[in-house]
Amino acid sequence: MALALTCLLVILSVASLFVGVIDLSWAALWSDPAALELLVVSRAPRTIAVVISGGALAVSGAIMQMLVRNRFVEPMTAGTGQGAALGILLVTLFAPGASILVKMVLASLTALAAGAGFLAIVQRLPPTQPLLVALVGLIYGGILGAAVTFIAYQANLLQYVEIWMNGEFSGVLQGRYELLWLVALVAALTYLAADQFAIIGMGRTASINLGLNYGQTMVLGLLAISIVTALTVVTVGLIPFVGLVVPNIVARLAGDNLRRSLPLTAMTGAGLVLLCDILGRLIRYPYEIPVGTVFGVVGALLFVWLLHGPSRHVS
Repeated sequence: MALALTCLLVILSVASLFVGVIDLSWAALWSDPAALELLVVSRAPRTIAVVISGGALAVSGAIMQMLVRNRFVEPMTAGTGQGAALGILLVTLFAPGASILVKMVLASLTALAAGAGFLAIVQRLPPTQPLLVALVGLIYGGILGAAVTFIAYQANLLQYVEIWMNGEFSGVLQGRYELLWLVALVAALTYLAADQFAIIGMGRTASINLGLNYGQTMVLGLLAISIVTALTVVTVGLIPFVGLVVPNIVARLAGDNLRRSLPLTAMTGAGLVLLCDILGRLIRYPYEIPVGTVFGVVGALLFVWLLHGPSRHVS
């Protein structure tokens, strides 16, 4: 599975470099300086941004599902993404000249607060009704999203907010995506704590009995999710359902061992988002459909398959 995902990701990455309004070919790269500049300034940064965003969001979704012990939640629909958008909006209102670093820090803090609030609510829900977690997550994220929309409406910033709430990669250029390398670093570092996150998915009592520092691991997971979500929203906008669909697909095919499944989750997320980005460029060529819209349709179809398809992983 890892080999197949790697080959597919390489093929999609190469295809992404040559899909766009401006024609680009291998021959032109060697003879036309403008073609090489297009590759370096636009196509390569966009492809890298898509791969990092898709992989990191899928990993953060898998971690969040372990923290709340529920397979039907993900950061972008359970308040964390909306919290990051709220932070960006507050910076825009009160410090419009702030640097991207300030936006990143405040978006991370509001995303962290929103994620902590969701976890606090979830811990009060009855464990015998897991579907309540997903329902509460949708309501919680909807309330925060409504607050963002209301504030933006009052400040005449609705169009500005729409940019952050609908993720797309058309504006990614060299010099405007480098924050995502920090996202990739955070997502990679979570692999070092994969076993701890797997244990925390067994519940508070079992985790403590196994010698795990439950509070510290929860904070670590929340911090990683918040940073990944905030930096992704700051750079390319909110891309929903990646952290919901991809971890469920990988868990169904490869099991729940995070040490083994997290790399597969990252590659699957990167590949699916990259595929949706390419489709978004081709469906209404030469115009583009935001990747968030395309993935919403693809994610819905995949989720239906998850609900009705057989489980084929080996424990």
